[in-house]
Amino acid sequence: MLFAENLNYSIKKNTLLRGINFSIRPGEFLAVLGANGAGKSTLIKLLSGEYVPSEGCIKLHGKSLSDYSDLQLAGMRATMMQQQHISADFTVEEVVLMGRYPHYSNRPGEEDLEIVAQTMEITGVSHMADRSVLSLSGGERQRVQLARILAQIWHQPNALLLLDEPVSAMDIRFQHQTLSIARALADKGWMVMAILHDINLASQYADRLLMMKNGRKLMDGTASEVLTSRNIYTVFAIDAEVAINPRTLHTYIVPKAIKVDLNRRIAHSADSVAASPTDERLQPIVIRTNS
Repeated sequence: MLFAENLNYSIKKNTLLRGINFSIRPGEFLAVLGANGAGKSTLIKLLSGEYVPSEGCIKLHGKSLSDYSDLQLAGMRATMMQQQHISADFTVEEVVLMGRYPHYSNRPGEEDLEIVAQTMEITGVSHMADRSVLSLSGGERQRVQLARILAQIWHQPNALLLLDEPVSAMDIRFQHQTLSIARALADKGWMVMAILHDINLASQYADRLLMMKNGRKLMDGTASEVLTSRNIYTVFAIDAEVAINPRTLHTYIVPKAIKVDLNRRIAHSADSVAASPTDERLQPIVIRTNS
């Protein structure tokens, strides 16, 4: 079980996270939602060990993260960060094999190679095994990175999988395929936490939704508990209708269209630079939500 208690994180005088409490049980898929800058990626960096909490504690299977060695954590926790920069000309298979580094000393064994082949097949990148990762699209690179982190903890019971916007560059087919993989792994006993921007995808695949705003946890519960028009407006500042799919019983939202009024006169003369802020030529763009 993953347990986070009273997590705070500050850089100098800026507090990025404050008073975060939550847990993930084996077999559970938790999706984290929030507007840009809400603190989602900071939270996942704390859980991955990239950042150290200013206050609070993180426990994995009853022990503080600091009580594990790096090698031990590598065998039970894997992270797919939003930004994965690879500048060297590695092949797809070589990148996926990097996930097995914690498990062998000099050369990969047959089991390592078998796991690499399995995770590449599951994520749909086997046919690209010999291609350079530098030649891939953003969505293809995300699938390769997913195969890599799956290879890292493939046979580990109760493993923790952390995904930071794992489907941001994928087309709709692979968005669903990736989240269905995460769902299947949770069903096998893994703990899965994913930062997502698509609320409907989160509702469809995750057991619980944790919604954040300004570095704080605002709501944590099932989609039917968390997804209300009021909560969505509070977190995202957008009006949306909430409904239940009668066939799947999944909660889904329909955001209302936003109308942007660009009908304003723009001053072209030099003296417009010195115009008063109240000058009608310099009035801001008006954004309205259709009712």
